[in-house]
Amino acid sequence: MAVDLSKTLIVMPAYNEEAVIAQVLKEVYSTNPGISCLVVDDGSRDRTTEISGQAGAIVATLPYNLGVGGAMRVGFNYALANGFDNVVQVDADGQHNPQDVARLVAELSNADLVLGARFAGSGDYEARGPRKWAMIVLAKLLSRSAHAQLTDTTSGFRASGPRAVKLFAQHYPAEYLGDTVESLVIAARAGFVIKQVPVSMRARAGGTPSHSPIKATIFLVRVGVAMLFAFLRPPVKEIGQSQL
Repeated sequence: MAVDLSKTLIVMPAYNEEAVIAQVLKEVYSTNPGISCLVVDDGSRDRTTEISGQAGAIVATLPYNLGVGGAMRVGFNYALANGFDNVVQVDADGQHNPQDVARLVAELSNADLVLGARFAGSGDYEARGPRKWAMIVLAKLLSRSAHAQLTDTTSGFRASGPRAVKLFAQHYPAEYLGDTVESLVIAARAGFVIKQVPVSMRARAGGTPSHSPIKATIFLVRVGVAMLFAFLRPPVKEIGQSQL
């Protein structure tokens, strides 16, 4: 069954992705008829903004780098201001398969937040070493908090429904990986229904990763500590329309 994507906004944080973003946007539009896409150029020093606009995307250009969380908050606020119900985060480097967008959005019919999960029976992506151990621990903790089986809590490929969009427009963590893990804590403690859909991740199509595997492992440990503090904070209440 076809999924209506007219009220869905893809938000694509991008940092120095001039080498690949045109091809990524071409695939997004060809596989998701009727979709709108906002590229948030997160302080790039290359032609990301220019190329994104030429490829047909709406572009928000930030004067300096805020990180994925800050870029996504821009996207959530844009969605609210322009009548979109759902937001789907898609990487600008080609690792997320745009063909899976409709599957994530379809699952929003009975969930507030849907994760594209790499470790749920699809694809051959595998983490190793300390990174793998940290991800397993995070998944177990967040599965218990969310009352759902979650295998990939650090996935940035995710769809947010109307309730989540409203909440995240004001309460979306800006720290590296906090935008994935801590946002799940916020959603779970707000009583949101969180689900996952198995997806296959692809190799980066080009450009340079913003963090090396070693740095990513260090940040995973740090975000684990931050998550513990997130559980100690008072839960964020769902925001009503009158409060926006």
